[in-house]
Amino acid sequence: MIESIWYDSTVSAVARGGVMSRFLPALLLFVAIFVGCGKPEGRPNRDKLLLAVIPKATSHEYWKSVHAGVVHGRDEAEVDVVWKGPLTEGDRETQINLVQDFIAQGVDGICLAPLDSQALAPVVREARQSGIPVLIFDSGLDDETNIVSFVATDNYRAGQIAGRHLAELLMEKGRVIILRQAPGSQSAEQREQGCIDVLTEEFPGIEIVSSSEYAGDTADKALVKSQQLLQTFGDEFDGVFAASQHVSMGMLRALEEQGLAGNVKFVGIDSGPQLLDALRAGKMHAIVLQDPVGMGKAAVTTLASHLRGSQVPARVSTGETLATRQNMERPEIRQLLEPELYE
Repeated sequence: MIESIWYDSTVSAVARGGVMSRFLPALLLFVAIFVGCGKPEGRPNRDKLLLAVIPKATSHEYWKSVHAGVVHGRDEAEVDVVWKGPLTEGDRETQINLVQDFIAQGVDGICLAPLDSQALAPVVREARQSGIPVLIFDSGLDDETNIVSFVATDNYRAGQIAGRHLAELLMEKGRVIILRQAPGSQSAEQREQGCIDVLTEEFPGIEIVSSSEYAGDTADKALVKSQQLLQTFGDEFDGVFAASQHVSMGMLRALEEQGLAGNVKFVGIDSGPQLLDALRAGKMHAIVLQDPVGMGKAAVTTLASHLRGSQVPARVSTGETLATRQNMERPEIRQLLEPELYE
């Protein structure tokens, strides 16, 4: 969490009980009145706008870079921020509960990276009805009628870039495995579809032998699924596309176990220390990069501008870049490959 905000102590006390238990009835009455009033008119002790930022997860390297961008955005926009999200990218219920908690606490605005493009839509609508604007970042909602803006990579284009480069590496022929991330994640689904569409529509010499398997929400789960795929196909495939960082991690480990790393053409999305090493060693052949630091910063500054009365764009694109062993030392590429060095 970036900041300790004044309302946290109240919520924590209710949850703990203990010495507060004798005051619980009165405290709950206070909370009920507070929530029933919707977004509070007066906020004593709040000198700045208060934004809640809810990522898909907090443990992945990618989201740590987004967090760094959120800190930059907080400082530039001169707002207070609470950063809180699920541990891994599989806990939709926690995300839903967090949005509802922040609505009850009366934050000024919410930046949300939804784990599910449908499941989070009702609470976003609830936030809007409570007078709390919501900006969506990283991954979208199917229903965008209740949001201020969408800050993200063009994920379909990222998938297209990956697919075209994989086809080029394969000299436009061969057998390809596409390992998906998880159902419901719009960003991953768009990447996967972009890659599939490019390979099937533009490269008739390439056969997609698997595109229906999901890796799950951690690198360990992705490893298990990758091992299963390699057991099924042996060495009878030529290329792999992995839809996100932890999916790439799991596939990389499986390829290394089977002695296939470097021989199978491997393209992923999002970097991390081990994937960077793999790219440098020729075990990965390309990584399509987002700008997580820029995304986190843009999410906070865009929502702050909206809250201060400025017109903001409905869509803010943060870009997508192909990194290869040949271009990875260029300053502009290295900054995206190793954002922690530039935070």
